[in-house]
Amino acid sequence: MSKSIIELVDNLPTGGMTVSVLRSLDFVVPGEWKNVVGFKNTVCEVTGEDDPALIQAISERALWLYNDKSEGYQRASWLFQTVDSADFALGTAALANKIGEKISFLGFLNRLTPKADTAQTIDLCLKVVVELVAFCQINGIPGDSIGDFVNALSDYSGESIMRMAALICLDGLIPLGPDFIQLAQSTLAGLSPSRLEQNPTFKQISSLIPGNSSQGKLNFIGESFDSVKGWMGGVVAAKGLTPEKVVSHLQGFVEIADDKLDYLAAFLDTTTNYYEHTGTQTVAHRLIERAAAEI
Repeated sequence: MSKSIIELVDNLPTGGMTVSVLRSLDFVVPGEWKNVVGFKNTVCEVTGEDDPALIQAISERALWLYNDKSEGYQRASWLFQTVDSADFALGTAALANKIGEKISFLGFLNRLTPKADTAQTIDLCLKVVVELVAFCQINGIPGDSIGDFVNALSDYSGESIMRMAALICLDGLIPLGPDFIQLAQSTLAGLSPSRLEQNPTFKQISSLIPGNSSQGKLNFIGESFDSVKGWMGGVVAAKGLTPEKVVSHLQGFVEIADDKLDYLAAFLDTTTNYYEHTGTQTVAHRLIERAAAEI
């Protein structure tokens, strides 16, 4: 990792496409997410402290913990960054700078190619696995602790619950439709290890996915998704989520026809990095909580 956790949090954007998209999804988890930027601000937000000396001490301890390779904080940060970078690298950051305008999406159709359902499904499932493995890394527990992760989901809040809400909306409902859970399960059931190995994101993060072979890792991906499908389905049902409802909340800055949702998914892939953004905030939050407890 070339940047410290302090640099990563200090460099988070206060606006732009990612922040606007996340704010538009507030209706799913009302009031949960605040875009706290800056490490000092985050320390104050998490601890409620305003004593400069104590804030400095907590920051230094948090940085020490982050730099300790025996801890999992750096690996969690890397996972959040990597699972987003494959999508983000496909597009141009210049599009994100147009957030001040109401973007007519039709002008970008010839520059974007929607993913096939299989690729989109793999990306969705890999993000679920990254969430699980990052959770284990942050909490210092074995990376295959599916049960602990599922139990923790009911206590998710803040940037963590926002990330999962965005996962459901942006990587599930919009590109794959209202039956995205069933579609994902069906796709995984028919997926071969060799096809999984062709996925660029899997290639990058496979070493941190439990399993002694590609088949073993594929089995773990399937088990992970199967373990959260009930929770995701519960969120969809409780909030009455549909692709059309999600898009209606994005209409403030993106004009998109209902029959072009696969292109909208491609557009969001190229202009947002919500997993990295909220993942960085989660790592910082957990580090600060631990550092404050140890001071």
